Amino acid sequence: PDTSTQPVRIAQPHMSRTPLRVVPLGGLGEIGRNMLALEYDGEIVVIDAGILFPEADMPGVDFTIPDISYLVENESRVRAFLITHGHEDHIGALPFVLRDIDAPVYASRLTHGLIAVKLREHGLLTRARLNVVEPYSPFRIGPFEVEFFRVCHSIPDAMGIAIRTPLGLIVHTGDFKIDHTPVDGLSTDFAALADITADGVFLFLSDSTYSEVEGYTESEQVVGDALDRVIADAPGRVLIATFASLISRVQQVINAAVRYDRKVAVVGRSMNNNVKMALKMGYLSAPEGTLIPLPDANTLPEDRIVIVATGSQGEPTSALVRIANGEHQNLQIIPGDTVVISASPIPGNETVVAKTIDNLFRQGADVLHSRIAFVHVHGHASREELKMMLSMVKPRFFIPVHGEYRHLVTHSAIAHSMGVPEANTFVLENGDVLELRPEGGEIVDWVPAGQVAVKGGRRWDVDNGVLGERRRLSRDGVVTVAVSLDIESGKVLATPRVVSYGFAEDEECRELFEMASKEVLTVLDRSETRPLELDEIRTRVVDSVSNLLRREARRSPMVLAVIERLQPRAVDKVSG
Repeated sequence: PDTSTQPVRIAQPHMSRTPLRVVPLGGLGEIGRNMLALEYDGEIVVIDAGILFPEADMPGVDFTIPDISYLVENESRVRAFLITHGHEDHIGALPFVLRDIDAPVYASRLTHGLIAVKLREHGLLTRARLNVVEPYSPFRIGPFEVEFFRVCHSIPDAMGIAIRTPLGLIVHTGDFKIDHTPVDGLSTDFAALADITADGVFLFLSDSTYSEVEGYTESEQVVGDALDRVIADAPGRVLIATFASLISRVQQVINAAVRYDRKVAVVGRSMNNNVKMALKMGYLSAPEGTLIPLPDANTLPEDRIVIVATGSQGEPTSALVRIANGEHQNLQIIPGDTVVISASPIPGNETVVAKTIDNLFRQGADVLHSRIAFVHVHGHASREELKMMLSMVKPRFFIPVHGEYRHLVTHSAIAHSMGVPEANTFVLENGDVLELRPEGGEIVDWVPAGQVAVKGGRRWDVDNGVLGERRRLSRDGVVTVAVSLDIESGKVLATPRVVSYGFAEDEECRELFEMASKEVLTVLDRSETRPLELDEIRTRVVDSVSNLLRREARRSPMVLAVIERLQPRAVDKVSG
């Protein structure tokens, strides 16, 4: 695509009869997995490509990503990915998306750096087409003129995106809040936004995550002050867990550590990689000698150490969780350690985060988290900030994005109160295809937009049965039935053996398994004139045992049948 930064003015708004198609593929009705496609005149640009942490009923899943089958089917029409900022729920899916779709990626400098780190880990950096975008420098992509503008979030270089089309201006806020004392000194640029939107806004898409919260979101400075007090007062080591992409939070930790003559060690692969990148690009600063390797930190007095780690969401393989479980190779909790979890649990992660906190307390740590201390503030606008944004933008059409369904509905009500007609507000769900024209809009189609599970780099559809089997295993265990048959006659040569794993204690199920063994003998004591095929035998065994266990134990374990076809002499030899 033509990436010239010279503004290219497009036809006057509202002259075209071609509709704008809005296709959310993730991020609506959920916190995370953000991805939204905008389509005009056959050309598609995609905003964000994020992950969603797994829900409690997704055993063995690292995270989920959007279903991009619609984009894959229309790959030749996908002109670009536009990324608002560098958090995982906005960039985490890119390594998987870019394997299937060869399109350029446009992002701010820090976001570009975070994406590059991620793609390098996946071996994709050399083939990706990454472009650094400066704010307020419009460039052309097909029928779209794109301009990034600064917003304040919990990470530097967060951007909103303005897209001019023949129908009018589209404004997407990305994640934002109004913070007058941000760590990087760059507030949401309302003056620039007012200039960008001066000629009117056709469609406004805005962050809804905090739409239920009254008032204003606290400044990031509150967290800096709290971390400063914790590090000043802690009698021993301080371990701070946060997101690897929260570069501003890491800077606050470094600032406080320097103030109280402590050294900082970074733990966790993604945290290490991001810190190195941010230092190199100038988004982090630290006096020489402040950042040291963990082995060196372990040789210092405990009251001179601060450790920054991943694991604020209780991720099973993260540094904090391995430390909490006593499984980290180089770092163990010492009684008297202060642990700060500088993040709020993402919905669905509350249980695993609570378990991590409990395990840290068991080992003698003093744990501070967002429910008992100001060690985290959100990066999302509360109700009054959302009203301010709506009053400035004054859109014709409004779509709330980024939030669970109740957040979207609440945000749409706020828009109504600010003068946006109800008929011009659309609360969409993932997969809806909305067509907008000057006179109005309607949902005209639906595309696949389910969750795709990722484990160790491998992908599969959440609805393909694998997770269902895992849920059954975690809930009711597995029962195995071993049957030996005469290879010639098909007769049962020995009493079927029934064993279980994760189903019940041996004493509890001995009588039940004797019943299951007799049931198998009954269903295989056949009078058919033809020998049964192996699959038929296996089906009879599994069905009979499953039915018995449901009937007698009110349980539905996974039942596996192991069928051995042997010579009678072989059985005698084994028995002997």
